[in-house]
Amino acid sequence: MVLVVSDEVRAAIDARRPVVALESTIIAHGLPRPRNLQVALELEDVVRQEGAVPATIAVLDGRPHVGLDKEQLERIANEDGIRKLGHRDLPLAVAAGASGATTVSATALLAARAGVRVFATGGLGGVHREWTVTQDESADLGLLARTRITVVCAGVKSILDVPATLQRLETLGVAVAGYRTERFPGFYLSDSGHPVDWALKSPDEVAEVMRAQEALDGPESALIVANPVPEAEQLGPELHARVLADALHACEEQGVTGQAVTPFLLDYLVRHTDGASLSANLAAVRGNVRLAGRIAAAWAGA
Repeated sequence: MVLVVSDEVRAAIDARRPVVALESTIIAHGLPRPRNLQVALELEDVVRQEGAVPATIAVLDGRPHVGLDKEQLERIANEDGIRKLGHRDLPLAVAAGASGATTVSATALLAARAGVRVFATGGLGGVHREWTVTQDESADLGLLARTRITVVCAGVKSILDVPATLQRLETLGVAVAGYRTERFPGFYLSDSGHPVDWALKSPDEVAEVMRAQEALDGPESALIVANPVPEAEQLGPELHARVLADALHACEEQGVTGQAVTPFLLDYLVRHTDGASLSANLAAVRGNVRLAGRIAAAWAGA
């Protein structure tokens, strides 16, 4: 098979022990060196603290890997030329023998193929602002509409059109629940300003929903568990609103379009909040990874 599952991850899956999938884009493209490798190792350690096995996912030399050893993590963190791979890019990367870090859509697809049911990330992609003009929508949404996986995230990136993204998820039939909140989180912010229809209070409740998905045997869609960053660690809402408005204006002035928009805006926020947005991002990711470990344990104990 093309898919390479590490011995540790395979043994855990076969024994029905908890496993948590982790994306690799944050390692290769989301953080500066050497902090990226430190964070990658830290997140794997957080998973282990919750009694689960981490399965960081990436493509190396044309082979998709579910579960990386330290040397492979170092390659993703330090090697030049590591591509950014969505699920549509996977066949091309495999055929070309390329190496790349996986986004949410590629990570979710490969995790599900390997039999991993729980995935932790920072924020989902979604519908971009000015969608009626650009038709720009993340591939994450469509992939999650046809992939049975539970995604623990801090909502969607606040640079996106949050209400349009929630509407699109509803249209696609993707279940969304707040974790101990009735408000949809906004990635850097605990509250995006929009409600959710359902709230879950514990990892056991999340696992019950996952079991209900299996029992109903409905469409193979995801469950999104929206876990807000703690208020004490969020980016100040006023600072966020001001800098994001400036970033959107700069993006328009400089003619940034397409796939370049998201990295431009995220980089602008980091630079103009003196790194506070990055700190909020990492706080959200750590919280999501910890919760995912607990959900995976509850699911494995079914």
